Amino acid sequence: MRLCRYDDDRLGLVEGGEVLDVSAAIEAIPASRWPAPPGDALIAHLDAVRAEAGALAGSAKATPLAEVTLKSPVANPTKVIGAPVNYAKHIAESQADPQIAPGQKILGIEDYGPFLKASSSLVGPGEGIALRFTDRRNDHEGELGVVIGRTGVDIPLEAAGDYIAGYALALDMTVRGNEDRSVRKSLDSYSVLGPWLVTKDEVADPNALDLKLWVDDELRQDSNTSFLIYNVEKLISWCSSFYTLHPGDVIMTGTPEGVGPVKAGNTITLEIEQVGRMEVVVRNA
Repeated sequence: MRLCRYDDDRLGLVEGGEVLDVSAAIEAIPASRWPAPPGDALIAHLDAVRAEAGALAGSAKATPLAEVTLKSPVANPTKVIGAPVNYAKHIAESQADPQIAPGQKILGIEDYGPFLKASSSLVGPGEGIALRFTDRRNDHEGELGVVIGRTGVDIPLEAAGDYIAGYALALDMTVRGNEDRSVRKSLDSYSVLGPWLVTKDEVADPNALDLKLWVDDELRQDSNTSFLIYNVEKLISWCSSFYTLHPGDVIMTGTPEGVGPVKAGNTITLEIEQVGRMEVVVRNA
């Protein structure tokens, strides 16, 4: 199932080139009072929402995908987690290009640990990227996003797959400079997630997916998640050794080689096999 959030926070079921309005399925989410439990309520109750959405689909109003504004399919993650230098060829290009990590020695993912991106940086593809610090280099980083489905900490590697709700495309935008990663990657709109949530059952193996990214008509990134140094399950287990993971938390799994600068007026197109394709317009803030 492919679920999207669109326009004025409607819930959509994506089928072919259309969005079916199944917003009434949100009624399957139990009401809560302050303080709400940590995590995204829709993801925490995804099975119930899916059942209701499926029942509503036959009579739902359909709108062409091209006519809606797609937001992040996850509305309220407690955290967005990044995986630094998780492809060997990206390590190599970072070592070769001093603008990527000025003055820094490039180590391996096991040396850095995961980093956090502010949840306030999260947008959907229809909202676009608003560049800040345009006197500096702002780069695209296309990645597979993993959405956590239930709470867990110190998750064993062999159980990690049981904690996945689904997948989405992710753009980990970054402004180059000397600040900590969490600062440079947490600007408003610098975490793009979309175009929808693909539920776990739709993806046979998240560690064997083709990933491609274009800036306008130029192919910049062309790789496969089989080249991840820490694969999806290892990332979940590893991240959970640092943080308690909650429903709706997003793990951006790392970017392959081919990162590069973008400017206002560019369109970034990201495509991942079995997950989807999204176009994101770049503008100045």
